[in-house]
Amino acid sequence: MSAAARPAFDADTLRRGIEGHTPETLLSLYRDDAEIRLVNRNATPSHPQIVTGRDAIGAMLTDVYSRDLTHKLEQCVIQGDTVAYSESCEYPDGLRVLSESMITLRDGKISKQVMIEAWDE
Repeated sequence: MSAAARPAFDADTLRRGIEGHTPETLLSLYRDDAEIRLVNRNATPSHPQIVTGRDAIGAMLTDVYSRDLTHKLEQCVIQGDTVAYSESCEYPDGLRVLSESMITLRDGKISKQVMIEAWDE
């Protein structure tokens, strides 16, 4: 009797989602009850922006992908139910954003994500 295979997280889908021009592919990687904790210059570690639920995450991604900027997955490491990745973004005027994410998976989908952003200023 063999053990049931656990769903695997797909790094290629993550790359296509991040580097694509619409949020749908990236959103497909999140659970319905997923949570993102975002830390940046406006949302400090003591008061992070919390985005809960796939609908709210979809709205956030729609906003991001409506902007004129490029996204690139720089590096991705997957170990068990943990994923870490670096993403770089650039606006046409040269302003750059670097994002680091640590993800917890459940059943092969993103359950929790901590994202730290640094912007050119």
